[in-house]
Amino acid sequence: MTWKNHGELFVRYKRNPILTMGDWPYKANSVFNPAAAIVDGKTLLLVRVEDHRGFSHFTVARSNNGIDGWEIDTEPTFTPDPVNYPEEIYGIEDPRITYIDELEKWAVAYTAFSDSGPLPALALTEDFRKFDRVGPALPPDNKDAAIFPARFNGKWALIHRPAPTVHSKKANIWISFSTDMKSWGWHEVLLYAREGGWWDAHKIGLSPQPIRTPEGWLIMYHGVRQTTPKISYRLGLALLDLKDPTKVLRRSEGWVFGPHETYERSGDVNDVVFPCGWVVVNDEIRIYYGGADTSVSLASAKMDDIMRYIRECPEEQCPDEYCRFFEGHKGRPADPKKG
Repeated sequence: MTWKNHGELFVRYKRNPILTMGDWPYKANSVFNPAAAIVDGKTLLLVRVEDHRGFSHFTVARSNNGIDGWEIDTEPTFTPDPVNYPEEIYGIEDPRITYIDELEKWAVAYTAFSDSGPLPALALTEDFRKFDRVGPALPPDNKDAAIFPARFNGKWALIHRPAPTVHSKKANIWISFSTDMKSWGWHEVLLYAREGGWWDAHKIGLSPQPIRTPEGWLIMYHGVRQTTPKISYRLGLALLDLKDPTKVLRRSEGWVFGPHETYERSGDVNDVVFPCGWVVVNDEIRIYYGGADTSVSLASAKMDDIMRYIRECPEEQCPDEYCRFFEGHKGRPADPKKG
């Protein structure tokens, strides 16, 4: 396929940012990286709030139209509990929300910041007032996790992003499986960070939770390339097979959204757009994102335009070193998820 420069697919709300510390009912340093869901007909954001120690917690904001008129909980909604969950000693960060029909509950995947580094953790809630922790899902260093809303061959699936090791400068997106949401295994790479000059060549990680579409699971991911002392977080899209989420059907070549505006380029961390939540409202998809780790903003696109774009994206290709590894073999090893 000949590469096409589609530019940015998402249009910013003209009155961004939609939430700042000036809107908050109590003192804190910054509000950003919200999870998002439609709950009881309202848009609910589970917003990451950083205090003046540098530790984070979550606070709920609700809106009838998902744009303005936000009703914000007057106190933190979901706070770290390091006494009972020591992995949360330095706070909780970057939630993603998934509604699970089988449980009739919302699953919140979040980053617990432990004494050994960040790790994915899970909690369940029915009302976003009371939260039942499942506990840590995977060891550090790991983050950017979200759970799928349904099982695959009897197993839950979790997307996450281990940190680079001394043996690799790249951070790839992984997928793991579990029968009980507590013990996770069957780990494998889902998306590789690309090589060379690509916008997503240094590290990639999941952004919002997967969305089911008739053509596959739509995911948005962030990519970071560092060619100078400056880094920039941009966003791309991929489509996974509905029955087998380890199979990547399509992946965008160019980024579809990146930092341009002042509130995205200047803040606690410059040049960052970081959505942890998106929702589908009528015929459009809305992303709620942190701008420069300082405020919350909104952008949207027509669902038809997104699906038309992803259909035109090329099929995902495995990286050269992975393909070389399996040269001379009869395909990839047997899939343990099916055994």
